[in-house]
Amino acid sequence: MKFKRQRSQEVGVDLTPLIDVVFLLLIFFMVSTTFTRESHLEVELPQASAEARAETEVREIDVVINAEGQYILNDRTLVNNRRETLERAVRELSEGDSSLPYVITADARTPHEFVVRAMDVAGRLGFAKLSITTEREADGQ
Repeated sequence: MKFKRQRSQEVGVDLTPLIDVVFLLLIFFMVSTTFTRESHLEVELPQASAEARAETEVREIDVVINAEGQYILNDRTLVNNRRETLERAVRELSEGDSSLPYVITADARTPHEFVVRAMDVAGRLGFAKLSITTEREADGQ
């Protein structure tokens, strides 16, 4: 029996489909990638010291709000918690000086409405130095 010999073909890998796939992936990643520009806000934080405050410091408007929503303005309890009463008391205490620091100290259980009311009064009277006091959490919690 006579068998025909097959001619051996050169074995090689055709790279054309591979290059096509790589280019398609490149185009896909270029189109689907989004570039976000991060914005940075530079904030100058206040410095704290452990020294006691002097008696001759600038006076401030200190609004304390208890859990029931009652206002205490510089250690003086107001007769009610209405906006007009708070606004009148702050105006009298500040004597028209809206450059004084306005500090709001509220109980953790105070309804949000009373804190916003105190902030609104500060805004209406033109106070620019508004701060809200907080308490640092204990390390073990």
